[in-house]
Amino acid sequence: MVINIKNMTNKTFLTQSGYEQLSQELATLKQREEHLVTQIEEVAQPDESGEDGLATQLKEELELVTGKIEKLEEALEMSKIINGDLSQNGYVQIGSKVKIKISGKKELEFNIVSHLEADPNQNKISDQSPLGLALMGRKINDEVDIVAPIGRLTYKIVAIS
Repeated sequence: MVINIKNMTNKTFLTQSGYEQLSQELATLKQREEHLVTQIEEVAQPDESGEDGLATQLKEELELVTGKIEKLEEALEMSKIINGDLSQNGYVQIGSKVKIKISGKKELEFNIVSHLEADPNQNKISDQSPLGLALMGRKINDEVDIVAPIGRLTYKIVAIS
């Protein structure tokens, strides 16, 4: 029996490297936020009746950065770091490296990660993507069909690590 750990709690499961990457991004955004506050203070002219265009632009950027910080802090607070042991149960889970064969021809390898870590350029696909959802909880030799713009494709799981 496969238990979908995603539904067990409201937590988002992250790999260790994904957690570290998001933590680094958060630290960078906080530095940017401090820099923007300093810039705004430097260009603010309390004697003027109108607001400087640069100050307005900086405040808008600060608002965007602050919003990103809040989202990342919430995501990290609601996350749980998973270890590689989950893939040892023989089923595809977050953190699994999955080798698949597409329609009996081409082989590809993907890492299944949370939506926060997904990066198709690095072969990291989200557990919430159509392919990720189809692969979650499957085992070696299972086949899944995905309807793509080029037609229906069959993916066979060749290996899980």
